Amino acid sequence: MTGAIARANPVAKLAVALAISLALLLSVDPVTAGTALVLELAALPWCGVGWRALVRRGWVVLAAAVPAAVATAGFGIDSGPTLLGIGAGPLQVTVSQGSALAGLAIGLRVLAIGLPGVVLLATTDPTDLADALAQNLHLPARFVLSALAAMRLLGVLAQEWQALTMARRARGLGGDGGLSLPRAVAWVRTMAGQVFALLVLAIRRATILATTMESRGFGVDRQRTWARASRFAGSDLVVVSGGVLLAVAATSVGVLTGSWHLLLS
Repeated sequence: MTGAIARANPVAKLAVALAISLALLLSVDPVTAGTALVLELAALPWCGVGWRALVRRGWVVLAAAVPAAVATAGFGIDSGPTLLGIGAGPLQVTVSQGSALAGLAIGLRVLAIGLPGVVLLATTDPTDLADALAQNLHLPARFVLSALAAMRLLGVLAQEWQALTMARRARGLGGDGGLSLPRAVAWVRTMAGQVFALLVLAIRRATILATTMESRGFGVDRQRTWARASRFAGSDLVVVSGGVLLAVAATSVGVLTGSWHLLLS
């Protein structure tokens, strides 16, 4: 995979994501989060992730950021001039200048925290991540192997979701519920049943996988050997330093503009 950051050790990429997340969790303001997001987007050419791949893998982050921003703007604490008012009486929803800035800060914060995670998952093989966690961070082998198995099964769950969707449609269970229920209620009922079916399949598969791993000695509490070596090189230290500098730069811009305020202070 191309890109200096994409070729870095998974532990280095994980450290970058944690440094940026920690810096953004200290304050909720649009300047710090916006600066971090701009710097992250500027670093994308070195991450080895194209815009199409970024949208395809990161749409979940965007889908979480937009509702969070809208909900904060609509139901947050009002301060300053009122920009928008919907409804009347006790059901009135107002958007003030303060709540709009808070909503913008929350949305940018979710995007800035989620983007490094998207890059980490898009540029890291699960096996390489497990090797790095075990050999560089010396995490327990049982935890690492369980996490690796769970990550490998994510793709299987996606395939099973598609199979469940087609099976329910073939049995006539994926329709709109007829004329007795509104379309939205019928869709929620269908999705709830499908999620429950996927949960049952996931529990069954996890039980079989756990039994298989125990029978092959994955649960033995002994010193393990690893087929591939994971080394933390000097270039990985440069990647970590870049992530720390990004977090410091975003925080500094927020402090200099007076927008940064320590959370819960």
